[in-house]
Amino acid sequence: MDVMPLLLLVAGSAAVAGAARRTPVPAPLLLVAAGLVVSYIPGVPEYSLDAHTVLPLLLPPLLYTSAVDSSYLGLRRYLRPVALLSVGYVLFATVVVGAAVHLIVPGLPLTAALVLGAVIAPPDAVAATAVARRVGLPSRITTILQGESLLNDATAITAFKVAVGAAVGEGATWAGGLEEFAIAAFGGVGVGLVLMAPLHWLRTHLKEALLQNTLSLLIPFAAYAVAEQLGASGVLAVVTVALYLGHRAWEVDFATRLQEEAVWKMVAFILESAVFALIGLQLRVILGGLEGYGAAEAAWYATALFLVVVATRFVWVYPAAFLPRLLSRRIREREENPTWRGALITSWAGMRGVVSLAIASSIPPALHDGSPFPHRNLLLFLTFTTVIGTLVVQGLSLPPLIRLLKFPGYDPQAATLAEANAQAQASLAAERRLEELLADERNALPGPLADRLRMVLERRRDSVWERLGQTNPVTGESVDDTYRRLSREVISAEREVFVRLRDGRYIDDEMLRSLLRRLDLEEAAAYREAA
Repeated sequence: MDVMPLLLLVAGSAAVAGAARRTPVPAPLLLVAAGLVVSYIPGVPEYSLDAHTVLPLLLPPLLYTSAVDSSYLGLRRYLRPVALLSVGYVLFATVVVGAAVHLIVPGLPLTAALVLGAVIAPPDAVAATAVARRVGLPSRITTILQGESLLNDATAITAFKVAVGAAVGEGATWAGGLEEFAIAAFGGVGVGLVLMAPLHWLRTHLKEALLQNTLSLLIPFAAYAVAEQLGASGVLAVVTVALYLGHRAWEVDFATRLQEEAVWKMVAFILESAVFALIGLQLRVILGGLEGYGAAEAAWYATALFLVVVATRFVWVYPAAFLPRLLSRRIREREENPTWRGALITSWAGMRGVVSLAIASSIPPALHDGSPFPHRNLLLFLTFTTVIGTLVVQGLSLPPLIRLLKFPGYDPQAATLAEANAQAQASLAAERRLEELLADERNALPGPLADRLRMVLERRRDSVWERLGQTNPVTGESVDDTYRRLSREVISAEREVFVRLRDGRYIDDEMLRSLLRRLDLEEAAAYREAA
């Protein structure tokens, strides 16, 4: 097995993603552009997307890390708009886009056109939420977009299976399609509900952080595989388990949480970078199979489809945002009023991604009668151009559009004030608990040690308030920045002494690693305390 192509993909995409952090261009767009350019460099290996690789190996961890970081309470709060987008919009887009492509492309059967509609129906999670967080969208819009992207893949994959069955001649019916969708949806959620409690129990009862994190890495693949084996939706199983585990993560040992956060950040960074680079790298592969179509003809099909996809989302989002409020008093009383600006951003944030390309690659090459699948290569090309078009056009224009609409930005002062109030309540509870414990003679401590515990609680309570509105009059630094800088300086001084003592053979390497780990934890704690 030649590992060099994989190594080049991971290393190259990580380098581009790292460079993107120093530019105003969102990383997904820069990665796609880099992939497009690199695909035509002589000697670059040919990278092809395989649904049998992307769906079971890349999709579960990406969904898991996104769902764990999501707000379960936020998704519950906005479940209705999330469901309208992740289920209603995907089915609506499948039908409308399929019908439009059937009319645009001469000779393309409606069943094959519906296959394409299902392929490009689901917007991608990573691109939209990455842009949204970078420019500081309100949490309501970000939560809805993230919730949509967590669930819409399940709807699209099921719609794709039904459409393919009809296209190849399996005699699929609407009733059969609805039955398959119900089995996939309820089965996937059911598998997640069955697995989540035992998995959480394991996470809280394993004593070693390494074992707990190994389990954490296996969970998304296990949930996906079990659900798919039972004919249910692996996507919904993974999301259900991840939402539960993320909501109950505070019950896991602190060492596990610290390691797990670092591990999953690295996994998400590598996979997201590689996925968007792979999108760009498909250009040479896709164009290589596009024979029999003129350049102008293919460009017309691609442009028309892009416009239909963009318009279809607007046609769905605005009525879905406002009509339910007009028709239901309960919705008006329980939910906050949507705005035209929020609906505009939700409509425009419809970038497609790697899931669409992976699903498209699984379109069968032939029908049941042995004849070729109608216009298969053209469908692959149109999927690719739609993904690239939405990423480039919508992805590049979304940040300036958000700024133009002047959404209320992130208010660090208000966030710090909310944090200070929360910390004050927690510290008071901790102080009361400490006095209760010290009153028991079994917990007797020397006076200086008891006072040190009280000082820790007092310092934690006061530290957040001290950050409100204060700056260094000499350097202009915020209190946070000064605190971090001084912490790094004093810890760096200690670290140099420990290394010098090791080099002088006063302490051995094992002791040095132990001392450096303690300093690393203290430095991380100081950074988090000031953050």
